[in-house]
Amino acid sequence: MIIKFISYILFSLGIIFSVIAQPTGIPKQDIPADYGYIVKIGQQMPDIEMTLTDGIKVTTADLKGKVVMLQFTASWCGVCRREMPHIEKEIWQKHKNNSDFGLIGIDMDEPLKTVKKFAADMKITYPLALDPGGEIFYTFAAKGAGVTRNVIIDRSGKIVYMTRLFKVEEFNEMVEVINILLER
Repeated sequence: MIIKFISYILFSLGIIFSVIAQPTGIPKQDIPADYGYIVKIGQQMPDIEMTLTDGIKVTTADLKGKVVMLQFTASWCGVCRREMPHIEKEIWQKHKNNSDFGLIGIDMDEPLKTVKKFAADMKITYPLALDPGGEIFYTFAAKGAGVTRNVIIDRSGKIVYMTRLFKVEEFNEMVEVINILLER
């Protein structure tokens, strides 16, 4: 009888602690090796510095305390071009006036003129940053890894969700993760 009671208590405590330990509503994500990430879920966002197309510099420290989406892109990337209108409509237009949210597209290794034309052609209004030589990209992904990817960072600066390519189900889940993080 005592063993049953102790087992019940331990089982109950295990459930309680597992609920407390996991962020509510954020899906557990196993990142496939072929995604090419060198960062991991739960890791602090690497220290980066980027320059937006308007000349403003942004650092990791500037993003602390916000829910952040980093979108890695390039004008020559067809998958990026398919995804960007969805990011604009379903994420940026919804959250752009929320001071607790930040979205930056990071354009891999293209000159300012190309990046500005790309933004205009795509009719996106969220900020784009330059990434000369892919230095920022290669802080998150392995050399030779494809460019279409998103990284979601919580208010504490931890990576909580990552995508690769434009898969509707994964994209929709990412949108929900952003919504959940902003509700906290």
